Amino acid sequence: QVQLVESGGGLVQPGGSLRLSCAASGRIFSLYAMGWYRQAPGKQRDVVATITSGGTTNYADSVKGRFSISRNDAKNMVFLQMNSLKPEDTAVYYCNLLNAAMSPFRSWGQGTQVTVSS
Repeated sequence: QVQLVESGGGLVQPGGSLRLSCAASGRIFSLYAMGWYRQAPGKQRDVVATITSGGTTNYADSVKGRFSISRNDAKNMVFLQMNSLKPEDTAVYYCNLLNAAMSPFRSWGQGTQVTVSS
């Protein structure tokens, strides 16, 4: 059973940066696309960024040019570099493995809270 553990969140001022990390167990990590998602209070969980096993990335329009997703298959980790943070980026951030349809299919971890506020 693959387990996902997110970390790196915190409180940051508008315009600041954070780097989120996601550690995944399991030897098949490198075969799958990975995605970062976020859920703000009272809202649905939405995709933020995805990266295929080959390294192709895709971003939600709201974070393009500010966020960058990357992966380290040797360490079974995926990262989300977040720059120029805005208050509307405040949410709990989650990672997940993606199936062939680029949909998340593993149990969600606890996520990591990102709060952007002055």
